[in-house]
Amino acid sequence: MTFDLPKIDWGLIAQQLAYDPQSPMIFSSGIFLWLAAAFLIVYAMLHRADTLRLLFVTCFSYYFYYKSSGFYFFLLAVVTVSDFIIAHVMSRTQGKGARKGLVALSLVIDLGLLAYFKYTNFFGHIFSQLSGTPWHDLDIFLPVGISFFTFQSLSYTIDVYRRKIKPLDRLLDYAFYVSFFPQLVAGPIVRAADFIPQIRKPLLVTRTMLGTGVWFIVCGLFKKAVISDYISVNFVERIFDNPSLYSGVENLLGVYGYALQIYCDFSGYSDMAIGIALLLGFRFNINFDSPYKSASITEFWRRWHISLSSWLRDYLYISLGGNRKGKVRQYLNLMITMFLGGLWHGASWNFVAWGTLHGVALALHKMWMAITGQRVGTPYRRRWVQALCVIVTFHFACLCWIFFRNKEFAGSMTMISQIATNFHPELLWQLLTGYWQVMALMALGFALHFAPERWEQACKRAFVKLPVAAYVLVLVTMVVLIIQVKSSDIQPFIYFQF
Repeated sequence: MTFDLPKIDWGLIAQQLAYDPQSPMIFSSGIFLWLAAAFLIVYAMLHRADTLRLLFVTCFSYYFYYKSSGFYFFLLAVVTVSDFIIAHVMSRTQGKGARKGLVALSLVIDLGLLAYFKYTNFFGHIFSQLSGTPWHDLDIFLPVGISFFTFQSLSYTIDVYRRKIKPLDRLLDYAFYVSFFPQLVAGPIVRAADFIPQIRKPLLVTRTMLGTGVWFIVCGLFKKAVISDYISVNFVERIFDNPSLYSGVENLLGVYGYALQIYCDFSGYSDMAIGIALLLGFRFNINFDSPYKSASITEFWRRWHISLSSWLRDYLYISLGGNRKGKVRQYLNLMITMFLGGLWHGASWNFVAWGTLHGVALALHKMWMAITGQRVGTPYRRRWVQALCVIVTFHFACLCWIFFRNKEFAGSMTMISQIATNFHPELLWQLLTGYWQVMALMALGFALHFAPERWEQACKRAFVKLPVAAYVLVLVTMVVLIIQVKSSDIQPFIYFQF
């Protein structure tokens, strides 16, 4: 009796491993889960060989980026090599003018790449409108996550210029830092001062780190692949694609849905990045801290996308003068910072409006704090006042999300008009029953978000104490759940476009 071995379709395997613009590799995709399993086995085998381990992770990170943006991974190498050399030359340069010239060169290279790939057509249209000459859009591919790795690399050269850190001696170590795949394409933006000291430390993954890492991965998968993707495909996209076809109450619930979707999408990615990094022996700072619990817009930006808001504060707001040149200049600096922060997210007037609204709100809140003496994060004595401030802040954030989500400015104004003039509250029950699965997930998502922090910490501590076999069981259960609810198409993370 003979047995025929199964034939391996090498062509199919090569096709799966090659870049597919219609199917980028993300943490919740099947190809990543299989590759991650093989990656962790090799990574564990190299735990005593630091240089080989760093080289292996760097190569895998470049492959991960290739699966997201194709051969544009060379841009990552350009930024890495140029900033590594500039930082080294800067550390040996004593003259202040020469050091300024070198950090300016880093800015020109990094921001020049970002400007070309992200803003050429946007500014081309502006020039066309001002000059009256026609502009034809150039066929420019936007590499995934270019805003993240350019900002991360810039923070390194600026910190070397400010003499806050010393430059790395090995190009491999710097390439490892810039390309580290858990946070490469959608953040969080990791500071060199936080990450570089961990690179050459002996690899150590404690039992607590293992449990905490799996906890973050499970939470991130649930947020992204269950809540965010489901409400997006089955409700939010339909509303935002044609807001004029829906009543005001439907548009409002669509906005609430998007507020939850973008939070679950982005914080879900950050959770998975933090969890995967922990499994590899590295620690990232938290990037989201229940932002919709904020009682002011200033507190919101201390809880939302913390790595970006702190980057804008330390490298843009403070560089503009911060609060050192009087109140009027402080308010102006806030508005400029948020205006540019909006433009960082995308080349669109909608993003400009989103950033400007937040900038004005931050300036007005600074004025209010100067008058009342209220401190950010300090709860009001009366609970109803605290609750009212949370509600107002949440709805202001939702108003801004309308501009953030819509592709055209006219679409944003249509949605606001529908909510303000064509509300029809009598359709609410029909909407709740017709989309009961979506509404149930939205209710669950907001309930989990607004639950007391001590509940979340208690659940995390209980999970970490479980045996390792239980971690595997929970992960498998989550994957099965994702398969049951996922759409036929891969839903890339929202922040991949930035």
